[in-house]
Amino acid sequence: MTDLNKLVRENVKALTPYSSARDEFIGKEGVFLDANENPYGKLNRYPDPHQSELKSAVSKLKGIAEENIFIGNGSDEIIDLCYRIFCNPGTDKALIFSPSYGMYEVSAAINDVKTIKVPLNMNFQIDMEALVPLLSDEYLKLIFICTPNNPTGNCINNTDIESVLSHFKGIVILDEAYSDFNDQPSFINIIGSYSNLIVIQTFSKALGLAAARIGMAFANEEIISFLNKIKPPYNVSLLNQRAALKRLTSISETEYQVKRIKKERERLSFDLQQLGIVKKIYPSDANFLLVKVTDATYIYNELVENRLIVRNRTAIVENCLRITVGTRYENSRLVKALKKITI
Repeated sequence: MTDLNKLVRENVKALTPYSSARDEFIGKEGVFLDANENPYGKLNRYPDPHQSELKSAVSKLKGIAEENIFIGNGSDEIIDLCYRIFCNPGTDKALIFSPSYGMYEVSAAINDVKTIKVPLNMNFQIDMEALVPLLSDEYLKLIFICTPNNPTGNCINNTDIESVLSHFKGIVILDEAYSDFNDQPSFINIIGSYSNLIVIQTFSKALGLAAARIGMAFANEEIISFLNKIKPPYNVSLLNQRAALKRLTSISETEYQVKRIKKERERLSFDLQQLGIVKKIYPSDANFLLVKVTDATYIYNELVENRLIVRNRTAIVENCLRITVGTRYENSRLVKALKKITI
């Protein structure tokens, strides 16, 4: 059992959170003269700082109690808040695996937290032998695990994740942004078993609301209370809360789109394998493919000339492009352009 009292920064524990007007009066009816708002207009009122309706809808969808849910301004806000809750600047450390999502390291640098980078093995899985000796570092407070991983696309072995959760006394942040594109069970179902687990999901991928910037964190009530304690009072706009609520009323549409993306992922993978410039396509549990090619930078630039934009990841995984699975038309257009490139 992880003792959160030993992990949370002293200044965060002592903090008296800001109390907004909408914290002190929660009702929807009345003449509102309490928040210095303009009395005219349709978007003149502050949004619900607790996102109560949205949390209720997420709770019903995920089967998780509202007390175990935090709504953030994108997953990036949640990542940043974790550093601010658990890591003392200039002293504490976070561990990330390489390659993985770049914001873990960027947010660490912003918060003056040292990062320990542990390379994934040749199968893009956790090297447990390299990791275990590092877990006893008293200044190591956070471990980030992205599964399916970005940019590699594969799920991390569940047994390794549970081993980390069991042996590490700090906080494990499991980023499941791409979890809808595979059949692995989500770790949100076992947050009650691990007091040091935070699971992050998002509205940006399968739910198609990248522009709305809404992330979700699932954890025990104590961790959620600290996230709520230090977040900005109105961190998710009314417009974005409404967009998310509307999207949750059409889950069947989301499921249909996910099926189409998975089917296109297989078709695109097959078509790419027929190309001479493609050396390897890594297995993917996400909505993208990591593709090793003969010359990633040259091919990337050629695609840009044709207004086809993929991600050049050669600085992270040599000569690799990360290709998001698009519509059937977009994927076909990409393959057609790649067929014309010779090196």
